[in-house]
Amino acid sequence: MAGCPAAYAVQPDEIMSDPVKEARARDLSRELRCMVCQNQSIDDSDAPLARDLRLLVRERIATGDSDSQVIDFLVARYGEFVLLKPRFTPHTLLLWLLPPLALIGGGLALWFYSRRRSNAGGTADPSLLHLTEDEEARLERLLAADAPERQA
Repeated sequence: MAGCPAAYAVQPDEIMSDPVKEARARDLSRELRCMVCQNQSIDDSDAPLARDLRLLVRERIATGDSDSQVIDFLVARYGEFVLLKPRFTPHTLLLWLLPPLALIGGGLALWFYSRRRSNAGGTADPSLLHLTEDEEARLERLLAADAPERQA
């Protein structure tokens, strides 16, 4: 399977005659999300909307648009969601920073929890580990009363 080429949804009638422009179109198509499938690029999707977007990308490239102009056009039309990898802008800052902050917060919570547990074990009151005389006497009585039952 590693030696097999990847299967793409691009149809033969979509392919541009200029190989350089076709390569640009394929690169752009891998960066754009299929709005129907949502977890595939338009290069991989068989959905009719993905085909329309692939044709739109090729049309914009044929008219002379740069890669950034094509991307900007599609973002203006469909929003940031059309990008598989959203841009790092103030608008998407929370999207980019939330996962690392959550990991750091979880790590800190585990660290504080483990420190509290290790400190709680070392600072236990030693008097709690020994029985008082009344408790020892009561324990002896309970063991003595239980001894005949165990022998039977």
